[in-house]
Amino acid sequence: MSIAPPKDSGTHEPPDYSEAQSSPEFAQLRRAHRSFAFPLTVAFILWYLAYVLLSSYAGGFMGTKLFGNVNVAFVLGVAQFVTTFLIAWWYSRHAAAKLDPKAEAIKSRLEGVTLRKEDDA
Repeated sequence: MSIAPPKDSGTHEPPDYSEAQSSPEFAQLRRAHRSFAFPLTVAFILWYLAYVLLSSYAGGFMGTKLFGNVNVAFVLGVAQFVTTFLIAWWYSRHAAAKLDPKAEAIKSRLEGVTLRKEDDA
């Protein structure tokens, strides 16, 4: 069962996105995203490149058996997958706690402007 969206008369003005983009709230949202995402991205790329370089140039080290048939390369390879999922989980938590509330406030402000203009008409 779905509810039909309300009919839009098409008389309202669209939000001023350039004004929203230049607002201090949007700058703060971008800063919160960048301060988390950029360092984490650089760290993960360095971690990935270290694994690739070790695999290419340190075969003896990567082939070192840790226990049974499990060697360093296998453990580091699995660690690549683990860190990928941990980063995704960590970013999801960061976005929910820090980014989403700020984005929702900006969205509400933009929609409020739209609704007020619509009510004035």
